[in-house]
Amino acid sequence: MIDLTELRDGGQDPASIAAKIASFLSAAEHTIELALYDVHLEGDHAAPIHAALAEVVARKVQVRLVYNVDYGRELAVPRPPISKPELVEALPIETRGVPGVPDLMHHKYVVRDGAAVLTGSTNWTDDSWAREENLLAIVSSTELAARYQQNFEELWQKRDVERSGYIDSAPIEIDGHNVRPWFAPGHGEALAHRIARRLGQAKRRIRIASPVLTSGPILGTLAELIGDNGRGGLDIAGVLDATQIAEVIKQWRDKMKMSWKEQALRSLTQHAAWSGKHSTPWTPDSVHDYMHAKVVVADDVVFFGSFNLSRSGESNAENTLEIEDGELAGRLAAFIDDIRGRYPKLELPD
Repeated sequence: MIDLTELRDGGQDPASIAAKIASFLSAAEHTIELALYDVHLEGDHAAPIHAALAEVVARKVQVRLVYNVDYGRELAVPRPPISKPELVEALPIETRGVPGVPDLMHHKYVVRDGAAVLTGSTNWTDDSWAREENLLAIVSSTELAARYQQNFEELWQKRDVERSGYIDSAPIEIDGHNVRPWFAPGHGEALAHRIARRLGQAKRRIRIASPVLTSGPILGTLAELIGDNGRGGLDIAGVLDATQIAEVIKQWRDKMKMSWKEQALRSLTQHAAWSGKHSTPWTPDSVHDYMHAKVVVADDVVFFGSFNLSRSGESNAENTLEIEDGELAGRLAAFIDDIRGRYPKLELPD
């Protein structure tokens, strides 16, 4: 059903990821729609993508790209993009920048010929392909592609994050499995509550990978599960980005009404197995090696995409797939366990 690629810090040659993306683009016959938060195609590894775009354009394939511009907030996550608008606009395709103030155009998806979607948490940069934990997924489905095309047209026509994401989230049957596409901000709050509900219904296992964990519904539900002694058989574990979590806690301490979130997060780290990646603090020229995957596993249900488990994630332009599939859930739970096994126990600032 899904062609899924798991990325780990140092776990793959970035050229192989660029080649996979280029192969997806090269198969286009009519149209390509790209919604990309961070596009940095200057390095040698990007050459196959440049070649693929030039080749499909020469065949009269219509290619359009929306990307985030004008980052204007001081937040720990998502990190500012390193896209250079002048370079993006120099690509041989139609482009439109979407103002990223106050909310971000944070998608990382491609729709090909209205029949297949490439999505996940992976930006189009060398560091994203080589130094971060990420997922890249390809799903073939005309019905799913139609939902993504609707979202793309919202952004292309309006260039307004706040007025996007109002796309049907009803389940689609793909190869015998229910797949629900979620788009924010239109359904951002509903998505956070949906994830929280699925977590609350879990009986066996919960696995989470996210740069940060600050969404009220999700954090509150996890805290309740930890505190419920009657749920001792529920196995809860996850991995976060320790550097970004420390920055978030500093922000919380400037807002007294957020103190409950710090206490809830401390309870989680004390009573469940959470690891933390000490990524390099962000600067424009530093290596960008964040724990960047955004995956939730609740028994046999998975959520993955560009959606950070944060309040800001609800108001950004995001997309996530909810899939009921025991085999996929097992694979992604193992992926998360492998990541968290690479990093130390998450320790929060005193």
